[in-house]
Amino acid sequence: MAARIEDYALVGDCRTAALISRDGSVDWLCWPRFDASACFAALLGTPEHGFWRLAPVAKHVKTSRCYRDGTLVLETRHATREGEVLVTDYMPAGDGSHLIRLVEGVHGRVAMRMDLAIRFDYGSAVPWVSHNEWGDLRAISGPHKLVLRTQAHLHGVDQTTVSEFTVRAGESVAFTLSYAASHEEDPAPVEPRKVLAATDSFWRDWSRHCACGTPWDDILRRSLLTLKALIYAPTGGIVAAPTTSLPEQLGGVRNWDYRFCWLRDSTFTLLALMDAGFVEEARAWRNWLLRAVAGNPEQAHILYGIAGERLLPEIELDWLPGYEGSRPVRVGNAAVAQFQLDVYGELFDALYQARRRGLSDDRDGWRVGLALMGHLEKVWHEPDEGIWEVRGGRKHFTHSKVMAWVAFDRAIRAHEEARHLAPDAPLDRWRGIRDRIHREVCEKGFDAELGSFVQYYGSKRLDASLLLIAHMGFLPQDDPRVVGTVAAIGKHLMRDGFVLRYDTEGQKTDGLPGGEGAFIPCSFWYADNLIGLGRREEARELIERLIGVCNDLGLVAEEYDQEEKRLVGNFPQAFSHVALVNTILNYSRAEGPARERGGAAGTGEGKHHGHHRAGAVPPVPVAAEAPAGA
Repeated sequence: MAARIEDYALVGDCRTAALISRDGSVDWLCWPRFDASACFAALLGTPEHGFWRLAPVAKHVKTSRCYRDGTLVLETRHATREGEVLVTDYMPAGDGSHLIRLVEGVHGRVAMRMDLAIRFDYGSAVPWVSHNEWGDLRAISGPHKLVLRTQAHLHGVDQTTVSEFTVRAGESVAFTLSYAASHEEDPAPVEPRKVLAATDSFWRDWSRHCACGTPWDDILRRSLLTLKALIYAPTGGIVAAPTTSLPEQLGGVRNWDYRFCWLRDSTFTLLALMDAGFVEEARAWRNWLLRAVAGNPEQAHILYGIAGERLLPEIELDWLPGYEGSRPVRVGNAAVAQFQLDVYGELFDALYQARRRGLSDDRDGWRVGLALMGHLEKVWHEPDEGIWEVRGGRKHFTHSKVMAWVAFDRAIRAHEEARHLAPDAPLDRWRGIRDRIHREVCEKGFDAELGSFVQYYGSKRLDASLLLIAHMGFLPQDDPRVVGTVAAIGKHLMRDGFVLRYDTEGQKTDGLPGGEGAFIPCSFWYADNLIGLGRREEARELIERLIGVCNDLGLVAEEYDQEEKRLVGNFPQAFSHVALVNTILNYSRAEGPARERGGAAGTGEGKHHGHHRAGAVPPVPVAAEAPAGA
């Protein structure tokens, strides 16, 4: 059985990533890139589906682990009654083809065992194993090949490769597993210690540019390192997570493949990177966006493959029992075919924010934008599947309409500031549509009885996505309708100090059985609103609570199960780490990402509708309405 989700560490090379359990088992790895088929899939099944364990033989072992400061190099210490060893796991950034495990004796002597079960194609294919002319182990199946190099003695046991050896103080044993296509020559050997030094320097050189001066600098830097690890370096695309089908509810069916790039994450991610000091990564992400959406605007998708692929068919792998029995296991994502209005707002806001921060424009980018706006003019009034990608039918989701407003608002502002790049842009028509959407949302998306905006037109349901209204500049943070929405969400969607996306019990909106953990970014959005309302002590308490659910290495999943006190969902989740970064910067800076994003846009909308600029007046006192522990 796989370990608890929070017991895994991440090592990666900016092309793919491996999950390694506390007891030294690599239970998930897709080669040669994040969305390739897994050669170790025990995370979603059993050891029969592939793993690579390296650990002491002794039954009583005291284990501790950490990353080397400022790096993605994992160090695990195992202490037994006879001695102690240090296991260092790392993947050298560059060619994306090696996972190295170095065992070093610290004191005494420790008997070790290595078990390697390679199972290509998500655990379904047992490879043919042989040795090359230098004695290296070679495993081949179809298009895939892995080569294991080590000085330790290897032998086979029941279609598994085993090594038993003892390490004494001052001694070391290295294992290097390398990937190549089966028709290619075996990967060239590497020198483990030399590569370790280079890997260490790569990550340290990158992370030393991280923003600092916050109350939580360590977790801020770790989150940014995690985001860097989830960037596919050749294209700049950022995967939502390196895993598929880790359940949002243990034993449930909400199991999705997140090894793709969502347009929805665009602005949040761009701001997190740029405001933390990483302009080149933000530029690569912006360029990926423009390439991905290029083409017929009617064929724009909500998510793409890491190189911009559009065909991502969803299939079920029925031979895998799923994480703790959570079935089905899915690869691909059917949400790629959904219609979601909010991604247009995210896209145009990302491009606008990038331009405001100095990333240069080009005429092709403006032409793509004009084509997309022309399409949005035709479809903004239609119902959609919304931010949560529901499978229960389209509705007029309030958040979706707000984001359609954002698309027109940012397009107008961008063209006002650089009219020479697109002199024929129909700004007056766009202004009319922008104002029409604003009026419609305020009339149909707000419920006076609840004193809150609602999930979709005419409903009484709340939705955590409504916490983003002020941060989009749609209304100021201190507008009574925003304040009322924050209070209602805190009262009705808060569970044990965490905010739910929406109430999944007794509803048919998403077309799925009820039950899931708390979607972690929603709680960060709530904290952002507390900050904007001047309730900083409550915000800090919530931020501390959210940081507290990160594992011992500073990694966090998509959701948190408050009843089981466990992380659930795909892991580590880029969106959760992005939200953490932005909220820390919102708390620590007078002009954090939320105020930059909402304030700059909100100024213009305030002129149109008579609202104050976000944050320009003292916050409305609503502390008495706050839920306990919020």
